[in-house]
Amino acid sequence: MEGRLSVVGVGVATLSIFALLFSSVSSHDFPTDGTVLELHDSNFDSAISAFDFILVDFYAPWCGHCKRLAPELDAAAPVLGSLKEPIVIAKVNADKFTRLAVKYDIDGFPTLKLFIHGVPMDYYGPRKADLLVRFLKKFVAPDVSVLVSDSAINSFVEAAGTHFPIYIGFGLNESMISNLAIQYKKKAWFSVAKDFSEDVMVAYDFDKVPALVSLHPSFNEHSVFYGPFDGEFLEDFIKQNLFPLALPINYDTLKLLKDDDRKIVLTFLDDELDEKSKKLIGLLKAAASANRDLVFGFVGIKQWGEFADSFGANKKTKLPKMVVWDGDDQYFEVFGSESIDEMDQGSQITRFIEGYKEGRTVQKKIGGPSLIGYINSLIGIRTVYIIVFVVAVMMIIQSINKEEPLPIGSGEDQTDQAWSSSLNAESREEYRPGDKED
Repeated sequence: MEGRLSVVGVGVATLSIFALLFSSVSSHDFPTDGTVLELHDSNFDSAISAFDFILVDFYAPWCGHCKRLAPELDAAAPVLGSLKEPIVIAKVNADKFTRLAVKYDIDGFPTLKLFIHGVPMDYYGPRKADLLVRFLKKFVAPDVSVLVSDSAINSFVEAAGTHFPIYIGFGLNESMISNLAIQYKKKAWFSVAKDFSEDVMVAYDFDKVPALVSLHPSFNEHSVFYGPFDGEFLEDFIKQNLFPLALPINYDTLKLLKDDDRKIVLTFLDDELDEKSKKLIGLLKAAASANRDLVFGFVGIKQWGEFADSFGANKKTKLPKMVVWDGDDQYFEVFGSESIDEMDQGSQITRFIEGYKEGRTVQKKIGGPSLIGYINSLIGIRTVYIIVFVVAVMMIIQSINKEEPLPIGSGEDQTDQAWSSSLNAESREEYRPGDKED
C-alpha cells in the first residue's frame, strides 16, 4: 500500500511539472488576427518558434523612419496573416531590449529581419504595404509553379512583381530545375509552362523548346537558355541572370553582390541619370551580355560620391572611368583604358575588357572599406550615443561662446539631419528600403 502511494505521489508530481510547463508555454500564446505582435525579451524566442514565417521590425521609439514604417506594417499584417501559409509581422523595441539588438547585430533603425523556420535573413525589400505583401509572398510560394495556359503564365508574371528575377521553363519538366529552385528560392521566382501558344513564344522571344527564359521586369531584360539542362551549365545560367546586365551600385545592391564570386566591372559616371550616362549604360549591357563571367555595375558621382572616391573617381577625375573590383579591397586599372572618351565608346569598353583579360593591368588598393566593409559600415548604437553626446556638448559650448540662444529641436530631427548628411543623400519624397537611423 505504501509503495502504491509513493507511485501515485510521483505521478502527481510529474503531472504538476507538466502543468507548469504547459502554463508557461501557453502564457506566450500569440494572437493570429493579423495584428502586429509586440515582442520583448521574454517572448521573442517563443514567437520565433511558434511561426514558420515571421517578419520582425527592430525599431526605436524616437526614430522618424520607424514611425513612417509602422502604419505600412499595420496595413500589411492582416493581408499576410490571411495567406494559406501565413506570414506574421512583429516588432521589438531594440532601443530598450538591447540584448536582442546585440544578438541580431542591429546597428540602425529600422532593421527588418525575416525569420524562416527560426533562421533570420536580412530583409531588403520594399516598405510600402502593397509592395511589401507582394515581395513576401515569394517566400511562401511553391518552389516551382506549374503553369498550364497562356493566362496562367501572364498571371504568374504579374503576381511575381519586379523585385525578383523570374525563370520560366517552357517545355521543361519541373524535376529538371526543382533542386536549383530550392537553392535559389530566396532570390528568384521559378516556374515551368506545360501548355502555351505560339503567341507566348513570340512574346518571350524563343523559337524552340525546351527553353528556360529569365526575366528582369524592372529593367525590361530577358535571356533565353536552350541547354544543356544538366550539371553546371544550368546553374551558371541561373546565377548569371540573378542580376540585370548592368547593375546600379548602391547600398542595397552591394548586399546582393556579397554572395557572388565574380569580379565586378565598375563604371563611374558623373550622373547616372543624365542622357549621356544612359547611352553608355546601354553599351555596358551589350558588353555584359557577351561577358557573363563578370558582373557589370555603374555608379554616379552625384549618387554615391563617397563610394566612387574610394576608387579614385571624383569630380577632378576624367569620367567615365572603368575599373575591375575583386569585391574586397583590391581593384584593377587597365593600361591605356583609364577613362572613356565620348567617341566610339563601345569599342573602348571592348578594349578595356580585352586588356583586363590579357593581364594589362595595374593593381591598386581601394581607399575605403571593402564590399563587406561597406555592408557593415553603419556605426554601432553605443558609438552613436557617445558621438551624439560629444557633439551636443560641443554645440552647447559653441553657443555659449557666441552668446546665442541654443536651437530648439527634437532629438529625432537632429538625428535625421546627421544621418542624411553623413550619407550625402539627396532629399527624396519616397522612403527607400535602405533608409535607417543609427
